[in-house]
Amino acid sequence: MPFFKYSLIRGVLFLAFFLIAYMALDFSPLTAALIAALCAFLVSFIFLRKQRDGATAVVADRFAPNAETSQSAGATADADAEDALIDENPDIWVDADRKPSLSKTERLEGESA
Repeated sequence: MPFFKYSLIRGVLFLAFFLIAYMALDFSPLTAALIAALCAFLVSFIFLRKQRDGATAVVADRFAPNAETSQSAGATADADAEDALIDENPDIWVDADRKPSLSKTERLEGESA
């Protein structure tokens, strides 16, 4: 169901952008289709991450239900240690998607080395 939902949302986005480009802005059908595809991609990439991840999980489970993780043993152990830390301390929030930024002093020290 997540794959169908994500595909339907992207299709509606494409159709809406196509109609705007073709009817309102008076582009040729091919140009309107290219503009609509680009705009639908950008909107879905920026705003539909949760739906995209759900659709990806459904597709991955369908085509490789018994697939093993591609992480190394060290990465798996590190992830398990992080999970244990979070389980022990529910008040801690970890944002693993972002790397910590360096301070100005640290950047200058790195450049001079």
